[in-house]
Amino acid sequence: MKFGLIAPYAVGPVAEPAFAAAFARMAEDLGFESIWTVEHVVMAVEYASVYPYDPSGRSPFTAEVVQPDPLIWLSYVAAATTRIRLATGVLVLPQRNPLLLAKEAATLDRLSGGRLELGVGVGWVREEAEAMNTCFDDRGRRADEWIEVMRTLWSAPVASFNGRYVKFDRVVCEPRPVKPGGVTIVIGGHSKAAAKRAGRFGDGFYPLGVSGKKLEQLLVIMADEARARGRDPQAIELTLLGNASEASADELAAQGAKRMVIAARDGDLGRLQKTLERFRTNVMERA
Repeated sequence: MKFGLIAPYAVGPVAEPAFAAAFARMAEDLGFESIWTVEHVVMAVEYASVYPYDPSGRSPFTAEVVQPDPLIWLSYVAAATTRIRLATGVLVLPQRNPLLLAKEAATLDRLSGGRLELGVGVGWVREEAEAMNTCFDDRGRRADEWIEVMRTLWSAPVASFNGRYVKFDRVVCEPRPVKPGGVTIVIGGHSKAAAKRAGRFGDGFYPLGVSGKKLEQLLVIMADEARARGRDPQAIELTLLGNASEASADELAAQGAKRMVIAARDGDLGRLQKTLERFRTNVMERA
């Protein structure tokens, strides 16, 4: 199993350049396969939307939590590292222009030597979508089309597209991602729609906040959708969020995870390194 690490939002100065670079180098030196970022362009001070990953319905990412743009942040730490993969977990796809995102993602992938893992979701905050002047209600349909748009731009020498939302004829988007098939796309989400999206389009699936029987159900939905589209479900890499313990790693492995992601929970890099060294010894080296 591979291991990913989420930056220490809320507890560390993630937007400070020296901290960001040092954190990324530490993760790489400790043997983590990937470093993961989150995204909210804006957070409403007060919101009616329900956070789906906590029974309280409230997100730990309050308006006071600093959240740098994930692609710019990953570009910065890419220059400070050489091997670790650079993941968005997840980027709110329907809030972005798909042509611009295709350009940004391909550029980061090319400059980093093919290290980008583009994790995408549809978002849960209606207030954020409205502030971005995007429609919240059709965000799933637009996310599906955005993926098709990006893959068309990455793969076709001269690209044309005629969709419900996006239309263009004979355009070229350079540079191209390192991998011929384009940037790796990981579908995030906890719903049946997310599972179907992963089956249709995903190189990976990141079912956030889901475990047990519900996870089993989502994996069946994903696999059925993949087979219906002529895809191999086993080729869709499963990433699961866990905690820094042997028991969590064993549970995730039993559920089929190929990658375990944990959150860094200390903004002091000295203390954090000691915690992660224990995790490496107790979990990573025995996986």
